[in-house]
Amino acid sequence: MKKEKAVVVFSGGQDSTTCLFWAMERFVEVETVTFNYGQRHKLELECAADIARDLGIRHHVLDMSLLNQLAPNALTRDDIAIKEKEGELPSTFVDGRNLLFLSFAAVLAKGIGARHIVTGVCETDFSGYPDCRDVFVKSLNVTLNLSMNYSFVIDTPLMWLNKAQTWKLADELGAFDFVRDRTLTCYNGVKADGCGECPACRLRSNGLLEYLAERTSIQAGEAQ
Repeated sequence: MKKEKAVVVFSGGQDSTTCLFWAMERFVEVETVTFNYGQRHKLELECAADIARDLGIRHHVLDMSLLNQLAPNALTRDDIAIKEKEGELPSTFVDGRNLLFLSFAAVLAKGIGARHIVTGVCETDFSGYPDCRDVFVKSLNVTLNLSMNYSFVIDTPLMWLNKAQTWKLADELGAFDFVRDRTLTCYNGVKADGCGECPACRLRSNGLLEYLAERTSIQAGEAQ
């Protein structure tokens, strides 16, 4: 039996789109929320809106442009290079982003009568982002419940999956081609398989190749 209503924190990328299909299979009603925080590529906002529209999902866009002012980073500033250095947070990390996104998603959720908030954060392939950790999500879940006197559940279906396993989940949900062709994960704003060079594209591509090899091996074994 399907559960009650859910809000999916939605960017139009691989992870959040996989989470959207996951939520559609489990909840009676699903809505999405996307945050405009001054990201470099407005195509991300368009991609999220297009996917929600095509799937018949009610879509909300909230203005979070203050993040661009408070936390300059490579995702919002053209003059900051996208780089990763061992022992340091990537330049794409936005301080407070998931804290604010999930908090505002909770306010929206309560307003529309939803008790579930679905997010694609992941500790397995989390690039060192502290606000993608399971301990953070669980802590915030308790705080949100206390702050609004409302029983939220923050669902994290990808928390312990690597990228290959995330592709597998999309396939199991019947959304493999949709996720591959329609989503935007690339830091350089290239849809589908992306630029192939930025950290997000390399992570996505490596996971895809690993999963396709696994799927081919299984299919070959079944054919024998």
